[in-house]
Amino acid sequence: MAYGPSDAVDPREVRRALVVKLRHHGDVLLASPVFSVLKRAAPQAEIDALVYSETRDMLSLHPAVSRLFEIERAWKSQGSARRAAAEWRLFSALRARRYDLIVHLTDHSRGAWLARLLGARYAVAPDYAEKPRWWKASFSHRFPQAGLRHTVEFNLDALRRIGMQPGESERALVLVPGEKAQSRAAALLADNDLADKGFVHLHPGSRWQFKCWPAERVAALMDELHRRGERLVLTAAPDAGELELIAEIRRGTKVPLIDLAGQLTLKELAALTARARLFIGVDSAPMHIAAAMGTPVVALFGPSGEAEWRPWMTRHRVVVSAEHACRPCGNDGCGGGKVSECLTTLPVASVLSAIDSLLAQ
Repeated sequence: MAYGPSDAVDPREVRRALVVKLRHHGDVLLASPVFSVLKRAAPQAEIDALVYSETRDMLSLHPAVSRLFEIERAWKSQGSARRAAAEWRLFSALRARRYDLIVHLTDHSRGAWLARLLGARYAVAPDYAEKPRWWKASFSHRFPQAGLRHTVEFNLDALRRIGMQPGESERALVLVPGEKAQSRAAALLADNDLADKGFVHLHPGSRWQFKCWPAERVAALMDELHRRGERLVLTAAPDAGELELIAEIRRGTKVPLIDLAGQLTLKELAALTARARLFIGVDSAPMHIAAAMGTPVVALFGPSGEAEWRPWMTRHRVVVSAEHACRPCGNDGCGGGKVSECLTTLPVASVLSAIDSLLAQ
């Protein structure tokens, strides 16, 4: 008996495929296994990606990605003529690829339009009940949303729906830092007298304030880790809000640390965290980057759900509040006020307990 959908796509018919993931950095990284599985199922195929330009480093150098096409968010502010010209250049480049398969992984309307206009024989997307009839009719295959399921598995459901079943090892995140980033990370370790696996990497910030742990608690955690003899490396994105959080943390602690906040590219961040003994952070792209690099992770979760977003396929501990039955609510802070009490009240002792448990393995 053959298992699989009756309308499965014959992978031998796929010469070129386009995977569309128009989301943030972490979302794009969590789609990286889709390329691995698709390439194994259709080794002859050229597999392209369409992403926002700022997220390209999540997929660049991926061994299964043939070409990366990018959308600049700035197009919207460049005037109608310049935006139309940029959109036409992108569409023309995509059309010239003559795709046989489009894999659309979100509810973005662009994926539906591309499925209609690029002429691919097959197109697969999530089956969102609230979407209009025209959107659903744009795809030859749709896959259901299946409850509390990790985002990686949800992405892979697109391939399951067309008959391409993922193997266990193919589900791992793929992020390739590259030689330049590896050299920079090695130099940073040498300059600061750090050994591989000889430091703890903390990245406490997020572009979303409601996902952040208070600065005074991060400082208290760092005080205790230093007392235990740990070397500490602190990073943040070159974002005003994240840099202010780092400044607050530094005002709250006097322990020696290596502050690389705002100084690293995403590839360099990946190369650095791969050398860490442990990563500590919140639900954010750097947490997923650490997981992709195989670094043990302690992740603090507030309103977002760990079932969908926990560190993937690496040793980890998730720290959540047992006192807030309302989480995960998915809101941007309690009452939409940008402050999540289920996260801000997490005690330092709970994080230390998770660290001890993970390092004892």
